[in-house]
Amino acid sequence: MSRIGKKPVELPAGVKISQEQSTIKVEGPKGKLSMLMPEGVDIILGDKAVEVKRPSDGRRERSYHGLVRTLIANMVKGVTSGFEKSLEISGVGYRAEIAGKSLKLVVGYSAPVEYEIPEGIQIKVDKQVNIAVSGIDKQLVGRVAAEIRGLKKPEPYKGKGIKYTTETVRRKVGKSVGA
Repeated sequence: MSRIGKKPVELPAGVKISQEQSTIKVEGPKGKLSMLMPEGVDIILGDKAVEVKRPSDGRRERSYHGLVRTLIANMVKGVTSGFEKSLEISGVGYRAEIAGKSLKLVVGYSAPVEYEIPEGIQIKVDKQVNIAVSGIDKQLVGRVAAEIRGLKKPEPYKGKGIKYTTETVRRKVGKSVGA
């Protein structure tokens, strides 16, 4: 039995969860999320908690058991408190700013890079070098942060680029002049 899958998902006050065929809908103070659930798991809705059960011990059912429970827990956490990823820009002259519905980055290219902010994501820029990506969908927040980081990954010699605040860049020693 999956250790994660057998834990019930606690529902905080103000969160409503409903199921229509194979779609789970979670509604809370920050917004609404819905997800199509795979076949092979049963979801038991209660007043204070949600349980995920599997009808058989087949390989597919075992693999989906913990996954579905974690996805529901992420949806519940997203509509109550939300998710946030922080990025940091390092490099001389590198900076970021919000321009309408896009993020404008000056990161060493000949022209500024424009990144369109998707629906459901909020981006805040602090001191032109700290970027905070937040939203209610954990998967979307992580993808947007990874796409922004991918515009100028940190390089190993001087550490210039965009990195997560929790990330450490392994530095390399540059070439030395002949002996």
